[in-house]
Amino acid sequence: MSNKHIKVNAIKNGTVIDHIAAGKVLKVIEILNLNDNNSVMMGMNLSSNKIGKKDIIKIENRELSQEEANSIALISPKATLIIIKDFEVAKKMELEVPDKIEKIVVCPNPKCITNLEDVVTKFKVDHENQTVRCMYCEKKYELEHLKIKI
Repeated sequence: MSNKHIKVNAIKNGTVIDHIAAGKVLKVIEILNLNDNNSVMMGMNLSSNKIGKKDIIKIENRELSQEEANSIALISPKATLIIIKDFEVAKKMELEVPDKIEKIVVCPNPKCITNLEDVVTKFKVDHENQTVRCMYCEKKYELEHLKIKI
């Protein structure tokens, strides 16, 4: 039995998001608003020693903002963000859900002031229980049920 590998071209400059939870790469593409102007390579349900199955995406000539990185962390907290400059790894970091989430998610409570007026959403994260609490209506929600603003 021979090992077969799929070769994907390296990118000169840009971002690689590795170890995305399997099946979540299309959500990442949606959040990052990738379109016809972006050169993107992606893989879905690939084998991973670290997490079993994973997705991966390479985006040429684009670095993510901290807000975008935080949004991806909400979808796939174990993802790795790699910045490539001149074909070399310039920076590598594991994404983490921040202690506070501002602007990037919608409060699920339709009566929350953030859904009725022009108020920025703010949530406090409970990492242990994987929940967030809206700082306005004080309702508690599971991280996986949050809707990310696109």
